[in-house]
Amino acid sequence: MFKSSSFSFKSISDCLLDFLFPASCAVCGKPVSKNGELCPDCWKLFDWISSPKCYKCGYPFPADLDLDDKPLCPVCAAGKSELDFIRSACVYNDISRDVILPFKHSGHISYAKFMSKSMINALQDLNLKPDVVLPVPLSHRRLFHRGYNQAVLLARDIARFYGVALDFDSVKRIHRPDMGHKNAKQRAENIAGVFKILKPHNIKDRNILIVDDVMTTGATFAELYKVLKKGGANKVYGVTFARVVRAI
Repeated sequence: MFKSSSFSFKSISDCLLDFLFPASCAVCGKPVSKNGELCPDCWKLFDWISSPKCYKCGYPFPADLDLDDKPLCPVCAAGKSELDFIRSACVYNDISRDVILPFKHSGHISYAKFMSKSMINALQDLNLKPDVVLPVPLSHRRLFHRGYNQAVLLARDIARFYGVALDFDSVKRIHRPDMGHKNAKQRAENIAGVFKILKPHNIKDRNILIVDDVMTTGATFAELYKVLKKGGANKVYGVTFARVVRAI
């Protein structure tokens, strides 16, 4: 009896919320079936990454290339991939930037739902079995200034999908100046030494999935990989909503 009443109350509450706040596209506001989704018109605007792509880092290849089922880009073929596996949902361009920047800097946290959903979709070809999901940490100074860590917002639904813990306090990040206008070499130098493991027992022998909003040069992932592997992590994977795609 109690379960039935609880279920009915929940259903009525959901219906009331749907009536008061109809589901709308996270970008343009058009009606959609569920909150956090994109309408078909907005979905088509993004450059979603699909096959063919690099099997290790997810770098997108031209669609007309005839490749085997696990192709590697030149970087990964040379053994220089930042992580064991990386996936990104879409290419970083004018469209994705106009979602990422408000999400990251202006409090548009409602975007997290469709972003994390697309990131989960991007991971499906790997059949990963992570033990923990780790959002890329922010320094305390940047977290205080921004008010939230955008990577944590993305990581919540991803951790829930895999049914594993969301770990946002095992690794600390010290403050460094913003890397927005630095080249690859400067980014690598700027990020070196910024991460420190605070809870080694949460890292050792674990398969860890790192979550971030954008991969630019891969310097952040590469540094975290080095620190986590030194701390005894088994495998280290990564996923972002978008990635910068440059000629390689």
